[in-house]
Amino acid sequence: MNIPFNKPFIIGKELFNIAQSVIDGHLSGDGVFTQKCHDWLENHLHCRRAMLTHSCTAALEMSAILCDIQPGDEVILPSFTFVSTANAFVLRGATPVFIDIRPDTLNLNEQLVESAITEKTKAVVPVHYAGVGCEMDTLMAIAKQYNLYVIEDAAQAILSEYHGQKLGTIGHLGCLSFHETKNVMSGEGGALLINDEKFIQRAEIIREKGTNRSRFFRGEVDKYTWVDMGSSYLPSELIGAFLYAQLEHAEVITQERIRICQQYRILLSPLQEAGYIQLPTQIGNGHLFYILTRSLPERTELIQFLKQYHIYTVFHYIPLHSSPAGQKYDRVSGSLSVTDNVSDTILRLPVHYGIKSHEVEVVVDRIQTFYNELTLRTSSV
Repeated sequence: MNIPFNKPFIIGKELFNIAQSVIDGHLSGDGVFTQKCHDWLENHLHCRRAMLTHSCTAALEMSAILCDIQPGDEVILPSFTFVSTANAFVLRGATPVFIDIRPDTLNLNEQLVESAITEKTKAVVPVHYAGVGCEMDTLMAIAKQYNLYVIEDAAQAILSEYHGQKLGTIGHLGCLSFHETKNVMSGEGGALLINDEKFIQRAEIIREKGTNRSRFFRGEVDKYTWVDMGSSYLPSELIGAFLYAQLEHAEVITQERIRICQQYRILLSPLQEAGYIQLPTQIGNGHLFYILTRSLPERTELIQFLKQYHIYTVFHYIPLHSSPAGQKYDRVSGSLSVTDNVSDTILRLPVHYGIKSHEVEVVVDRIQTFYNELTLRTSSV
């Protein structure tokens, strides 16, 4: 039996929609299906405006431009995140200021934000790890007090909520990912969620290479021209066609992934009670399920053990503050001991739409076997 970490899937009319785009003769950006995706995101997430991008990275880069991030500015974010979270602001000449994460949710520790703020601070970027919400009430209050922007990196968090509000729609801007590892996917892809109306018109311009082309297509101007900085951030209509079919089934996908994660948590709870591993405190939208081992060598050995049985697991981020580029561009605020420990011990288990209950049972059984054998080895020494 081969149990991959991730597996792309078809759930509805993805291929039909792509064929329809070809028949309709529109494959470049902002066609019928892209607009359907915009409408779906706005109606289901309740943001002011949604704009598809070719990646979450693109949405983050647009956010940095919209918030007028300049050389010398500082942006507070966790070190335990994907490189795009920092890169979007480094590209504008800003300094990422890394703070530690919470041990319970692996999200940035909101209690450490104020101590990291300086006169150069321009924005805070909470990353909703595993689709579990950061403490947004606290962060929004801090942002209001210090006049900061809040840009939600909600790459993993589609349909997740914080106090009844969808993640990505609480800060000034939110960024989603539709990479093939995400709940709802289109291979590559993302979206910018705009929650402050003042950003809408300029976002359209930035997304369209700095031109007012969108206004031209709506008949608001008789020609379009270059009016601001920008880049080509809109995706192909083929991305929108595939994605819309997935969005139509987003609730079903989410519930199935939550079920998978709940099954893992129930079956693995004896190992947590025995002190071998730690499990997530929340499941969020079922984006991923992880365990925390007791050490880096133990995790390395477990990965190799599972691989023998064709079970593929992965660890996650190398902390950005310890990376070569991080050491060149960043500033660290306080200790990052939780970040360092989590990075050494986290192990992500296979979670994807279509994984069977008996496959989850096999993964858990092999993990239990590993710890049984480990116990026998250590007790005999």
